[in-house]
Amino acid sequence: MIKNREAGNSAGVISEAQPALASAFLPEPSRAPMAALAPADDRRFREMVGQNLDFIWRCLRRMGIASGDVDDAAQQVFLVAASKLAIITPGSERAFLFSTASRIAANARRSVHRRDEAHQHLTQRGQEDSPSQEELSDQLRARALMDTVLSEMPAELREVFVLFELEELPVADVAEMLSIPLGTVGSRLRRAREDFHDRVNRMKASGVSRGQR
Repeated sequence: MIKNREAGNSAGVISEAQPALASAFLPEPSRAPMAALAPADDRRFREMVGQNLDFIWRCLRRMGIASGDVDDAAQQVFLVAASKLAIITPGSERAFLFSTASRIAANARRSVHRRDEAHQHLTQRGQEDSPSQEELSDQLRARALMDTVLSEMPAELREVFVLFELEELPVADVAEMLSIPLGTVGSRLRRAREDFHDRVNRMKASGVSRGQR
């Protein structure tokens, strides 16, 4: 299984163990077809894993996938890539992987929402003690709350926010990855920043008002 990659970049380790990693993305019944790939395709897939695994793992995490589910989601991304390797234009592997990760994250969020809706309703009814403003500020600094804010943002805004603000990619790279003009990246980024800060401020205000009741 993929190890937790939030602790740091492990690209060097990955490149040394590419064969095992690439195979790990395929379930047992599917490894035979993978072995039948032409040597060039097999090598390309292993390089794709080695060069992009950490990036995709972080992006999935920041797009709302729970830490315990990120490994499986990352595996899904690379399984899709393996099945569509022939149609991925050389040089656009990362853009394809990110687009696939965005769709998988969106599907996962919808599934989790449906699964947890009833549970959240019950727990909210029992939450009589509201956090103080100080406690809420502490929570806002935690990754869990960051994940909540990001997961609630519109997909087109979350994508540019994650790539530019969190992954620190240049605007030109973001535009290429999302296949949108540079100007569109700039406008979406401005809206994304506003949306992010508005959501944080609303959470703060909501916490204060509940604490005053």
